[in-house]
Amino acid sequence: MKVLVIGSGGREHALVWALSQDPDVAQVVAAPGNPGIAALRPAYDGQTIVCRSVDISDHAAVVALASESGTDLVVVGPEVPLVAGLADPLRAAGIAVFGPSKEAARLEGSKAYAKDVMAAASVPTGRAYVCKTLEQAAEAIDAFGPPYVVKDDALAAGKGVVVTSDRDEALAHAAECGQVLIEEFLDGPEVSLFAITDGTTVLPMQPAQDFKRLGDNDEGPNTGGMGAYTPLPWAPDKLVEEITEKVLQPTVDEMRRRGTPFSGLLYAGLALTSRGVRVIEFNCRFGDPETQALLPLLKTPLGGVLYAAATGKLADAEPLAWKNGSAVAVVVAAKKYPAKPRSGDPIAGIDQAEAGNVRVFHAGTSQDGDELVTAGGRVLAVSATGKDLDEARQRAYAGVGQIRIKGSQHRTDIALKAARGEIVL
Repeated sequence: MKVLVIGSGGREHALVWALSQDPDVAQVVAAPGNPGIAALRPAYDGQTIVCRSVDISDHAAVVALASESGTDLVVVGPEVPLVAGLADPLRAAGIAVFGPSKEAARLEGSKAYAKDVMAAASVPTGRAYVCKTLEQAAEAIDAFGPPYVVKDDALAAGKGVVVTSDRDEALAHAAECGQVLIEEFLDGPEVSLFAITDGTTVLPMQPAQDFKRLGDNDEGPNTGGMGAYTPLPWAPDKLVEEITEKVLQPTVDEMRRRGTPFSGLLYAGLALTSRGVRVIEFNCRFGDPETQALLPLLKTPLGGVLYAAATGKLADAEPLAWKNGSAVAVVVAAKKYPAKPRSGDPIAGIDQAEAGNVRVFHAGTSQDGDELVTAGGRVLAVSATGKDLDEARQRAYAGVGQIRIKGSQHRTDIALKAARGEIVL
């Protein structure tokens, strides 16, 4: 099988790496890819991994690349091209695509639309007001009281949400958005659960937890994600079954009932509140950085299951199999991220970091001649596996310690509370 992966970030690096571990995958083309992908070594004789330059907003160019490459499966990584409808012309050209249609991707593209779907499917979620004016937002903020949860209705690269007890800050964020959602605050730990689906069958992955705030102890501004770990030793035994039954399957069924079946990766961001599971948001693609923690533990070959989802044959697939142990991914971010991340700083130490069970996934890097330099806010994700969270953390942070980027920043507490057994439901 020949696979084309669309995107250039850490998630796409992890996807290409995982696909390269599948003996049934003969070729992986990443478009446009990144230096980390370009440096990957094929896992099997005869397998090739290449990067191809393409403007992923040019749908015709992507279709042409997929056609000329003899692609059997296209995996669209980022949310922006999915919400823009990239999957539709690819399917129209007869190419199997892992990723939802433009209509189905509205689950991530519009939080108001996602709330409407959840209401129709009786999916548990927080109460919310959809506001189009600042006056409406102010009324909703006062109706809920602090802490205030203010969400940009549209895509915002993981940085469109403000949770604050400062009313002025909440209103200022609402003023910066177009349509905005004001939601009730949901207590309890957060969980990310990904599900592979063909629009009918739902195949859940194991749960993960990511860390959105920039600083330790969940302080500082929201980011695209500063780290993740899996599995969750504190999670209830039947958590995945409960979420599949109450959230994932009803949502997939409702999307199909509307005539806009969701095929691809359905990502449920959840809060385990004192009143039970509640959906915070849906995304329409693999999450970043959870993917960089999940895929190193996935035992099931990735290519086959993604192809089964893309061709409507997921009912024939076995439940996903996982390796024993834990995985932790720690993001190394550029100076001044997330406000104004600095680019062009040299990156060193990756080879030293990738010792033992450690893999460094590139997220915001580029080549400046022979030198690897920063080219984005979240630069790298250092991912490690171990027999438990404590060992995986030690290995991941040992890897982070080898990375040298001037002014870089990272959290020091990824998975720390879970490893210490401090998260109790």
